[in-house]
Amino acid sequence: MIRVGIVGASGFAGGELIRLVSQHPELELTFLGGSSNIGRRPAELHPALRQDLGLTIEAATTDLSDRCDVVFLATPAEVAAELAPALAAQVACVIDLSGAFRIRTPELHERWYPKVARQAELAERFVYGAPELVGDQMVGAPLISLPGCYATAITLGLAPLTLALGLDLKTVLVDGKSGSSGSGQALRTPGLHPYRNGAITPYAPVGHRHAAEVSDFLERSKPGHIGSLTMSAYGVSHVRGLLASTYVLTDDEVDGRELQRAYLRFYKQHRFVRVRRHNETMIPVPDPQAVLGSNYCDVTVMHDPEGGRIVVLSALDNLLKGAAGQAVQALNKRFSLPEEMGLTMQPLVPA
Repeated sequence: MIRVGIVGASGFAGGELIRLVSQHPELELTFLGGSSNIGRRPAELHPALRQDLGLTIEAATTDLSDRCDVVFLATPAEVAAELAPALAAQVACVIDLSGAFRIRTPELHERWYPKVARQAELAERFVYGAPELVGDQMVGAPLISLPGCYATAITLGLAPLTLALGLDLKTVLVDGKSGSSGSGQALRTPGLHPYRNGAITPYAPVGHRHAAEVSDFLERSKPGHIGSLTMSAYGVSHVRGLLASTYVLTDDEVDGRELQRAYLRFYKQHRFVRVRRHNETMIPVPDPQAVLGSNYCDVTVMHDPEGGRIVVLSALDNLLKGAAGQAVQALNKRFSLPEEMGLTMQPLVPA
């Protein structure tokens, strides 16, 4: 059995990690770490978790050398940057769900995470944790940094255009809409139900750090090129799930049927990315409600000849494929387990 620790066990992603790890056939949950809920049991913090795991929240700074093989960091980025160096010396693998190590380029990191001071040498050692795109690099990796929820959806949507077709994407515009769970558990006035319910809140209308993360990764991954990638993000009244609508302008010649074939070929061997036609069901897809409770990302690509653009739609559950589910998928890749192990749950519709 692989011994697993979760730091940040009190949050939404931490709760999902507890749920997934505790029912995974090859994992044993041996440590729960935090700061504000030390001594409390998981069932006190997560209403759906009634199983007695025999664990309580301990100090995140506990030495885990003899207790864990892998540790998930489901913490704010500042905390992850502070804890990662010590943990990297204690356990075989650290999988970070925060933004502390996602952006490799130092200047970009400082722009979008100005309060997150990290060790430059350590940052260079992290593998960007997109299993469908760099899975081979994750096998045996000691340090893995998971993409953000939006970044996962956008990158999976764009990768066939750049990595498979080698297109030069002159301009990429992303319209993102996500549920309130993406904001975490911190109490903020915009997150209060009277303001959030029924809302479409433009919380990042002229830029989002996940867009910088996508550009940073794809520019290093070649052969395609992205001229500019910008994003506007909106909060909607859903609790979980997100939709990234990506509009691509390119001077390269594009054929709609070849686009669809390229996406099907690219993801043929990847179980958790479902390439779909937007009109294949009675409800147009991708729609976040069609993936909730699962580790799937649904992707649709279309050519708009009148508008001279490619339209890519990507939907996922931000707490699963956008966080805890992808973290377990990364662990499976890291330890050469079947990629789908512990993640075969189907979506819940309606949810």
